[in-house]
Amino acid sequence: MAAIIAKHRPSPLSRSLLLLYPILFVAYMNSAANGFDGNTFGGVSSVPDFQARFGTGVAANNGFLAAIYILGNVIGSFFAGPLADYMGRRRGMFIANIVVLIGSIVQAAAMKRRDMIAGRVVLGIGSCLLGPSAQSYTVEISHPAYRGVMLGLYNGCYFIGAIVSTWLEYGIVNDIKGEINWRIPMATQGLPCIIVLAFVFLLPESPRWLMSRGRDEEALAILAKYHGEGDPNHEIVQLEMEEMRGMIKTSGSDKRWYDYRDLVNSRGARHRTFLALCIGFFGQIDLPPTSYYMPLMAEKAGVTSEKQRLLMNALQSPIMTIATLLGVRFIDKAGRRPMLMGSSTICSICVLIIVICSAKQNQVAGLGLTGISFVYVFLFAFAFVWTPMQALYPSEVFAYNSRAKGIAMLGLWLNIVSFINTYAAPVGITNSGWKFYILYLVIDAVGIAVIYFCFVETKGRSLEEIDEIFDDPHPVRASLRKRGVVVDKEE
Repeated sequence: MAAIIAKHRPSPLSRSLLLLYPILFVAYMNSAANGFDGNTFGGVSSVPDFQARFGTGVAANNGFLAAIYILGNVIGSFFAGPLADYMGRRRGMFIANIVVLIGSIVQAAAMKRRDMIAGRVVLGIGSCLLGPSAQSYTVEISHPAYRGVMLGLYNGCYFIGAIVSTWLEYGIVNDIKGEINWRIPMATQGLPCIIVLAFVFLLPESPRWLMSRGRDEEALAILAKYHGEGDPNHEIVQLEMEEMRGMIKTSGSDKRWYDYRDLVNSRGARHRTFLALCIGFFGQIDLPPTSYYMPLMAEKAGVTSEKQRLLMNALQSPIMTIATLLGVRFIDKAGRRPMLMGSSTICSICVLIIVICSAKQNQVAGLGLTGISFVYVFLFAFAFVWTPMQALYPSEVFAYNSRAKGIAMLGLWLNIVSFINTYAAPVGITNSGWKFYILYLVIDAVGIAVIYFCFVETKGRSLEEIDEIFDDPHPVRASLRKRGVVVDKEE
């Protein structure tokens, strides 16, 4: 694949790719839908009208309402993989967005605590259903020459929702009185869902899903249109078809909703699953979830103005968006391993500085705000690599027949870890102060070693060629071997 792409790398403005971009945008809206809740709740939970109605002024209550969403994620993860495999990627996205939309409506209309709990559980279930269908679709429809950028932008679009929600909250607090100042932000969570529901059935189905159902001609037509400039005999298209026939099983475990054996039934499968679990763990336990708890962290640093705390919360999303857009440009050039290790090193240094500043902020005026500033440096370094990589890397390392269930399993694991982090963070920050951050410093440092010794390099390979890495007795070494690409210029 690398050799053929070297000969036939399409221009980003080629006809096929121009047709592919709006398709990817609709898929990206699934990520944007998740971005709304990841930031909306953190902002509205500090609004007095919201606190008065639901009692979120108490750290434990705030943590519970934040974490109950993750409980919905855990429930949804058991259905997410089979839904994407059995119904197809498009119908999987459709059903997931229906559930998210219902949850958003219930949350925005909540009058009692039980209503808010119900809305957050439903929203959590729907949000978990989004990933296996949308991430699998994005990686399977992306052009192999630009897969890193295209799938990296999937997670980057999380910040579309984050920016809209946080700046909407900042703009209306104190300016609009009454409960509408938190109901409007919660209602806007349904906007990306409406876009997906309106256009999802105008998208082509995943060619790999079609081939797994024995619909090879339809798969060929889609690849020709979006990867081969309309030519079914294009070398990239023909190689993709050849590799897909060799790797995708028409009787694989994706046809059986209950069969998860492909995630653990071989050494290579267990290695794939371990890598996905590592991405989920180190991508969550890096800092307390700042999108939820930046107002609390700012308060501990001496920021007393509610408006200023919301501004500090709102600044996170633009910073991380810029970092993500810059980072995706280097994923296919620098490689996955070097970028992950470099980002984790910078993040570890930032956490060390945050620990020192938090420990000494009572003795040195302004030091707490210095610590907060390094939170933003941390977020930039994290978003530059880890934000796009959390969607890209697991989608690459899982084989087709286990991809949707693998991503769903990752969602379960990720949300178990996130549940603990979300619920424990406000209590830990309140009770232990700066000492609580030492936990994250240790975990970030351990992550660097795990990436070095265990992570394979996927740059420059097709999805099916990545499968071959895990057939080798030493996958990490196999992925790092120098590979020459010979291009016949006469052709």
